Amino acid sequence: MTTDAETDTETGADDGAGEPTLTVDELAARAGVTVRTVRFYAARGLLPPPVIGPRRVGHYGPGHVARLALVEELQQQGMTLAAIDRYLRQLPPDLTPHDLAIHRAVVASWAPDTEETVSRGELQRRAGRPLTEEDVARLTAMGVVTAADGETFRIDCGLLRLGVRLLDVPLSQDAILAARQVLVEHSRAAARELSQLFRGEVAERDTQDVKSLSAHMHPLVVQALLTTFQRSLREELGEWLTKES
Repeated sequence: MTTDAETDTETGADDGAGEPTLTVDELAARAGVTVRTVRFYAARGLLPPPVIGPRRVGHYGPGHVARLALVEELQQQGMTLAAIDRYLRQLPPDLTPHDLAIHRAVVASWAPDTEETVSRGELQRRAGRPLTEEDVARLTAMGVVTAADGETFRIDCGLLRLGVRLLDVPLSQDAILAARQVLVEHSRAAARELSQLFRGEVAERDTQDVKSLSAHMHPLVVQALLTTFQRSLREELGEWLTKES
């Protein structure tokens, strides 16, 4: 049964993270899922309850958005709801939305590169928002979307969420593309050097050992790279902001 707290479209004040809180309808739209899916996850304990505001309206914040994105990513990797529940229970209870986004990025890195052809309506559903012609053009420039014909698009499933989030970043398209080029070049260089290092370690081992090492090292290396880069970027931005102040 639908309650007023779930259907009212009133939004509340800031939740402390610089973003307005969301109703269940807005949360579902932001995540690109149905309201029924949000309620289902909440009933299974995969999402924390909303904050009840005036008029008993349930409000959701960035933490709910990030956790919902992580749950969806885990489901796309083929995990059962029971396995997802166990995974989430192992996470520290005080993770920020940024921390949850890092976890989702690590999970997403396990997935093979996939592309799909979708209609414009499906593209907007997965994006979780309406897309203007300018939005589509920016996603195309970023290599996230390729127009197959007038109303059909090839999408990079692994990059779509990131590309959509970049639409709201106050940077020029040229700056975003330049940043992408920097990341691609340095990540390829790091991958090449790490591959050479590991290759030297397994040179004398049989094929099965090599496959086992690769399976174990892939998620560990990705998490290490994300954590290291996150800390380095925080330090660089901290120094820059200190100089500017």
